[in-house]
Amino acid sequence: MMFKNSPNFAPDASGAPSAEANANTNARPIELPADALIIVPVRSFVLFPGVVMPIVIGRPASIAAAQQAVREGRQIGVLMQRDPDAEPSPLGLHRMGVVANILRFVTAPDGSHHLICQGDGRFYVEEFIRETPYLAAQVRRIEEPEGHSPDIEARFLHLQGQAMEALQLLPQAPQELLAAVQGATSASALTDLVAAYIDISPNDKQDILETVDLHARMEKVAKVLAQRIEVLRLSQEIGRQTKASLDERQREVLLREQMAAIQRQLGEGDGKAQEVAELTEAITKAKMPPEVDQAARKELRRLERMPDASAEYGMIRTYLDWLIELPWALPEEKPIDIAEARRILDEDHFGLDKIKTRIVEYLAVRKLAPQGKAPILCFAGPPGVGKTSLGQSIARAMGRRFGRVSLGGVHDEAEIRGHRRTYVGALPGNIIQAIRKAGSRDCVLMLDEIDKMGAGVQGDPFAAMLEVLDPEQNSTFRDNYLAVPFDLSRVVFIATANMLDTIPGPLRDRMEIITLSGYTDNEKLEIAKRYLVRRQLEANGLKADQVDIADDALMAIIRSYTREAGVRNLEREVGRALRHIAVGIAEGSAGHTHIGVDQLDDLLGPPRFEDEVAMRVSVPGVATGLAWTPVGGDILFIEATRTPGGGRLILTGQLGEVMRESAQAALSLVKSKARDVGIDPALFERNDIHIHVPAGATPKDGPSAGVAMFTALVSALTGRTVRSDTAMTGEISLRGLVLPVGGIKEKVVAAARAGLTRVLLPARNRRDYEDIPEDARKRLAFVWLERVDDAIAQALEPATEDKKTAAAE
Repeated sequence: MMFKNSPNFAPDASGAPSAEANANTNARPIELPADALIIVPVRSFVLFPGVVMPIVIGRPASIAAAQQAVREGRQIGVLMQRDPDAEPSPLGLHRMGVVANILRFVTAPDGSHHLICQGDGRFYVEEFIRETPYLAAQVRRIEEPEGHSPDIEARFLHLQGQAMEALQLLPQAPQELLAAVQGATSASALTDLVAAYIDISPNDKQDILETVDLHARMEKVAKVLAQRIEVLRLSQEIGRQTKASLDERQREVLLREQMAAIQRQLGEGDGKAQEVAELTEAITKAKMPPEVDQAARKELRRLERMPDASAEYGMIRTYLDWLIELPWALPEEKPIDIAEARRILDEDHFGLDKIKTRIVEYLAVRKLAPQGKAPILCFAGPPGVGKTSLGQSIARAMGRRFGRVSLGGVHDEAEIRGHRRTYVGALPGNIIQAIRKAGSRDCVLMLDEIDKMGAGVQGDPFAAMLEVLDPEQNSTFRDNYLAVPFDLSRVVFIATANMLDTIPGPLRDRMEIITLSGYTDNEKLEIAKRYLVRRQLEANGLKADQVDIADDALMAIIRSYTREAGVRNLEREVGRALRHIAVGIAEGSAGHTHIGVDQLDDLLGPPRFEDEVAMRVSVPGVATGLAWTPVGGDILFIEATRTPGGGRLILTGQLGEVMRESAQAALSLVKSKARDVGIDPALFERNDIHIHVPAGATPKDGPSAGVAMFTALVSALTGRTVRSDTAMTGEISLRGLVLPVGGIKEKVVAAARAGLTRVLLPARNRRDYEDIPEDARKRLAFVWLERVDDAIAQALEPATEDKKTAAAE
C-alpha cells in the first residue's frame, strides 16, 4: 500500500471530551503555567496539523497526561521518541511536534486507552518544566506559512493531482481521504494531509514535520509521492501481464521477483549489495584452496541473484558462513621446544613414561621434518588412567589448539561425514565442526571413546572413520555438507578406547596403539599427593592450611576403600573425606584438621576391601589366577573339589566356551599325570570333579586360567594347599606345556595391588617383563614356567603323610 488505512476522517463536531474521559478524572489537579503544554510522547508515530488520528496510550505517565488535559480542557503536545524502545525522557524526544485537541478519550474493555486527536499546529519545545507524573514543557507555537505566489499555486495543483492518481491506483481507496484531498484549499494543509497518510518511515515523516518552509516541504512530499506512484504503476503492469496464467505457487515466485524489481527501482537493494561485498571480502581473506574458492564464489553468485525471502537463500548463506569460518590456511609454525614439552608433560601427568617418550619422539620428528604426516595415536586402557586429559597435555606441550569429539553412542555415518545440503537442517559432521570450533587446521583432535561407536540402519560410522584416520587419504577428506575437499593431514588425531576388540581390524590398522595399564599403589599415592588432593581442596572450598592428609591415610584409602585400575574412585573418596571436614570448618567448630589412618573410619566408614587371598587358599583345591578385564587386571579364584559319583566334570560360574575347554584340558592333563603327582587313577571313576569360579554373576572366558585350573585340581586331589602368596596365569596344552597369554602387565599390577608376593608366568612371556612397572617388579618374585610340572613344584605346599593318605583314599 502507498497510503495507510485512515480512521474516520471527519472530526467530532462537538470537540468535547466523551463520557469515558470524564469517568477517569479522579487524579489530583496539578497547576501549570498558562503558556505550558502537557506532552504525550508516542512511539513511531507522527501527527500532522489538521489531521484526525487515533493514538493508543498505555504508559502510566501518558495516561496521566491525557486525563489531566481532559480534566482541564487543555490541548496536548504530541512528540515522537527518538528511540521507540527506550523509556520517554526529555533527551529522548524530538523538539518539534504538533499541538492537538483531544476529541475523544476512550477506555476499551481490554483496559487499553485510546485518544482521538486533531492536529492544531506545530510547536517547538523551549524547555521541559516537569517530568512527573507526566511531561510538561514551555513551547513556542510556529505559525503555518501560507503562500499565494504562482509557484506555490502550481505546486499545490501538481501535488493534488499526484495524490488523486496515487489513491486511484490503490485497489481500495478510502472515500473520506479522496474527498479531503479534493476539497483541500490550502497548500500547507494539503501537504500535511498527504504526508500523514503516505506509507513512509516515521523518521521521514518527522523530517517533513520539521520542514517549516512551505516550498521545501511541498517539494519533499511531491518527490516521495512520485516514487510511490512509479512503484504502483510497475506493480500494476506486471500483475496485468501474468495474472491470468499463474497458479498459486507461480504467483508466489512472481511476487518475490516484483519485490526485487521494486527494490531495484527504489534503490533499496543497497543492503544486499553490501552483504555480497562483505562475503566477497571474507572469501578472499579465508585463503581457500582454488577448488574451494571457485565453489564458494559460484554459490555467492547464486545468492546475489536470489530473492531474500527465498527458502534457499538462508541455506546458501549458512553454507558460505561455514566455508568462510573454517581454518583453510595453516597457522604460522611455532618453534618446538623439546625441553619445555617434557616439562609440561611431567607437570600434568605422573608416570606414563612410554607415552611421554612417544610424544617427545613425535615432537622431535616434527621439528626436523615440519611437512611430515601427523600420526594417529590410540590410547587404550581402563577408565580413569588419564587417557582423555593426556590429549589436552599433548596440545599444550605442542603449543596447539585442542578439540574433542565424543564418539560414544554414535551410530550414524552422517555424524562423521555430515548431511547433504538437500536435507532440512543439514550440518557438517563432528570432525569438521570440531576443527571449526578449535579454529586451527593443525589442532590436536581427541576422538574420545572410539570403541563405543556402533553400526545402525543409517550406516557404519567405523567405515566413515577409515578415511579420517588414514594419513594417505585424509588430505582430501570430503564432508557431505561441504562437498569440497578439506585437508586433515596436519591434524594430530588422538583416539581413546577401553577395549580394542570392538574396533574393526582395518580401523585398528590405521592407528598406533599405545596401551595404558593400571597404576600401582605407589603411583596412585604420588598422583593423589600431586594432583587429586589439591584439586579436591579447591572443589570443596578448602585451603591447604585448613586440612592435610597423611601419606599413610592416602595409602589406606587406596588399599582398603578402592580397588580399581585408575584413580577416579580414589579422587571421589578423597573428596568425601574433605567434604566431611568442610562441614566442621563451615560451622566454625573445627580449625586445622589432620587426616590420619585413625580418622578414616569416622570419615569414610569401615574398609570395603580386605586381603582375602590367604583366607581363600588356606584349604586344598583353591588356586589364585590372574585375569584381564576391560577395566584392568584382577585376581581370580579357581575352586575344585571331588564328590562321590561316576566321573563327571561339573563346571559352574558362568564360564565361556573357551574357559570350559580349558577346564576339560586341565582335567585330562591331571588324569594323564595322576601317578606322577601321587593320585590314584581309580579315584576318577568313583568321584565327580566340580570346578567353580566365584563371582558367578560375572561372565568369564579365555584360555589363560589353564595353569590355575590344573593347579587347583592337583591340590584338591592330593590334599596339598596352594601357597597363599602366589598367583598364576598361562594356557596349557595336553602335552603339559605352558603357553603364553596376553595382558601380562595388567595381571601383574593386579597381583601387586592384591598384596601377593609371587607370580607364576609362562616362560614365553619374558618379553613382557620390561612393560611391567618398576614398582610392581620390586614387590613381586617372578617364576617362569615351561611346563605344568614347574607350576606344581612352585605353587603347592610340600606333601605330608596325612595328605598322601587322603589323596589315596
